[in-house]
Amino acid sequence: MSLTRFSFATAISVAVFPLQGATAPFDSIEALGEALFFDTNLSANRTQSCASCHDPEAGFADPRDTDAGQAVSRGDDGASLGDRNAPTASYAALTPAFHLNEEGEWVGGMFWDGREPDLAGQAGGPPLNPIEMGMTDKPAVAMRLAENAGYVSAFQNLFEVDIITQPDQAFGAMTQAIAAFEETEQFAPFDSKYDRYLRGEVDLSRDEELGRVLFFSEQFTNCNQCHQLKTSPLDPAETFTDYTYRNIGVPSNLTARAVNGTAKDTQDLGLLANPLVDDPAQGGKFKVPTLRNVAVTGPYMHNGVFTDLRTVILFYNKYNTKAKARQINPETGEPWRWPEVPQNLAVKELTQGPALDDQRIDALVAFLKTLTDARYEPLLEAR
Repeated sequence: MSLTRFSFATAISVAVFPLQGATAPFDSIEALGEALFFDTNLSANRTQSCASCHDPEAGFADPRDTDAGQAVSRGDDGASLGDRNAPTASYAALTPAFHLNEEGEWVGGMFWDGREPDLAGQAGGPPLNPIEMGMTDKPAVAMRLAENAGYVSAFQNLFEVDIITQPDQAFGAMTQAIAAFEETEQFAPFDSKYDRYLRGEVDLSRDEELGRVLFFSEQFTNCNQCHQLKTSPLDPAETFTDYTYRNIGVPSNLTARAVNGTAKDTQDLGLLANPLVDDPAQGGKFKVPTLRNVAVTGPYMHNGVFTDLRTVILFYNKYNTKAKARQINPETGEPWRWPEVPQNLAVKELTQGPALDDQRIDALVAFLKTLTDARYEPLLEAR
C-alpha cells in the first residue's frame, strides 16, 4: 500500500515500457521516488532496482536465494555477490545523520559503516556499485532516466532539472526523490503488535510479556544497552536501536566467502572502512540495526552469518554462560567461531546480565516477533 497516488502497478509499467511517451502521474516527489525505487532500467542490464534488495513484500530486505543462501545479495550481472547482508530499509528514514555524539561515539549514517550521511546518499550508492546495479557513472544513469518521458517532465517540474543537459543534477534529484519515498509512512507505520499493545488495543501473551520485561531490564539482559533509543520503555516512537556502532564478535561468513571470492581470512573492518573514520579502535564495529521487523528480515548480522533469530539470542548468551552446551552454534553443531575482528569487542555490553535459560530465550524471541509490522505478520507463520 502506498501513500502516494503512484501505484506498484504503475512502477512496473514504467520499468517495462521505458520508451513509451505517456507521462506518469508524478505529481509529487514521493510519487516519482516510488517509480524510481522499482525501476530496473536504472541498472546496467536492466534487471535490478532498489526493490530487488529491499523488497516491500519482504520487510524491505532481500528475500532472493543465492549460492550463499540469503546472506548476501546478487548483483545486476546475475553472478556477483557482496560480502554484507542488505539491511532492511524499514524505519531507515529515522536514522540520524552520521556524527560524533557527546560521548565521542560515532552515531547514525547509512550502510553498515555509516559511510553515507543520509537516505539520499544511500540511494546513490547501489546504482554506481559494480557488483550491485553496475552503472558506470552518473551520466549513464541520467541517460536511462531520459528514456522515460514521464521522468523528463517530472524532473523539470519538481526539481527544475533538465535530465539531458544536467546529468549530475539529475542524479542528485533522483536520490532525493527515492529518499522522499522512503520517508513515507509505509516504510515506518508503527503498527506492529507491540505498537498496538502500547495503544491498549491488544494484550501480549505471557511469553511476549516476559520477553518485553527482559528486553528492557538491564538486570536480566543486555538487549537495551544498544537497542533502546528512548528513555521510556513505553515510548511509541521507539526504533529499537541507538544507532551507535559495536563489535559484538560476529564470525566471518565462510559460506558466503566461499562463493563471492573474498578470502576467508579477510577482516571487514566495518566503521573503520568509513572514509571519515581513522581511529583503529573503531575496527570491527558495525551499526546497531533496528529490531523492527527483525523476525522476518533474516539472515542476521552484518554478513548474514546466522539464519535463525533464536540463534542470535544464543550467540549473545554465550558471553554470559560457562555451560558447554551454550558454546555450540545450533546451526552448525560446532563451537561458535572466533570473531572476524577480535579487537575492540564491546565486552562491557556483551557481559551485562546473567545467563538465560530456554524459557527466557524463547520469551525474547516471542517479544521480538511482536515488533513485526502488521502487513508482515503473515510472514511469521512461514518462519
